[in-house]
Amino acid sequence: MPKPCLLLLAALLAVPLRAEVPALLNDALNKVVHDHGRWAYTESHEIRNGQNKVIDSSVVRFDPSKPYAEQYTPVTIEGHVPTHNELEKYRDRGIRRGHSLEKAESQGKPPPGRTLGDEVDLTRATVAQEDAATVTYEVPLRSDNNERFPPDKFQVLVRVDKAGRALQHVAVHLRAPLRFALLLKVKSGELDVEFAQVDPKHAPAMTRLAGGGTGSVVFISLGRSFVITRSAFQHVRPFDERFGVEIGPMKALDF
Repeated sequence: MPKPCLLLLAALLAVPLRAEVPALLNDALNKVVHDHGRWAYTESHEIRNGQNKVIDSSVVRFDPSKPYAEQYTPVTIEGHVPTHNELEKYRDRGIRRGHSLEKAESQGKPPPGRTLGDEVDLTRATVAQEDAATVTYEVPLRSDNNERFPPDKFQVLVRVDKAGRALQHVAVHLRAPLRFALLLKVKSGELDVEFAQVDPKHAPAMTRLAGGGTGSVVFISLGRSFVITRSAFQHVRPFDERFGVEIGPMKALDF
C-alpha cells in the first residue's frame, strides 16, 4: 500500500461545507455524517505483499457505544485467538481514542487528525460522468498547505445515487509517479471505498475499502494491497455523545 494512501486514511478533522458545493453532493455527504460514529460493526482487515501473500490480517469488533477501553474487541489476529498482550493492545487503543476525544472537547476543538475531506475542495467539484441513476463528481485536491498530495498527481471521484441522494463510491487514483524524500518512489496507487445502506432506517455506511500500489526504495521494488470489509452493522448511541463537539459534512470522507 503506497504512502499516499496511508496518509489519506488518517483520523479525523471536520471542515464545514459552504453553499457552493453541488446540492446533490452536499445532501449525500450530510446524510452520511448524520450517522457518523453511530455504527458498531465487525471489521476484517487483510494486507498482501507484491507476491500476493497475506502478511497481516485481523478481525475486530468495534462498538462506539461501549466505554473506551472496551470499544475494540479483537476476534482473531493472524488467524488465531488473540493473546493477552493483543487484547491489551486493543484495550489501549480504545483508551487513546477516548483521551483524544476528551482533549479535543475540553479545548472546544474537533477530534484530531486529517481525513480525505480535509485534502479536497468540494466547492470546486465538477461532474465527471452522469447517467440516469448516478452522478460522479471529480473533486480537486487543495493546493494550499498540501505539499504531500500535489493536486496534479491525484484524482478523486465521488459517485452519488440520484434517487436516494446517497453516497455510493469514492475513488482515489494516482495519476503519475510520485517521489517522497530521495529514496521512496510510488509508481502506482489506487483507493476504492464503497458505501451501502445496511439499515433502511439510516443513510449508507462504509462497507468496503480496498487499495494498493507499487513503488521502489532505491532499486528494490515493493508492492502492497489491502482490503477492509465491515459487516454485522448495528446502529448505536456513541459513548462520547455526551461531548458537545460538532462535526461537519466533511466527516463523510472519514478515511
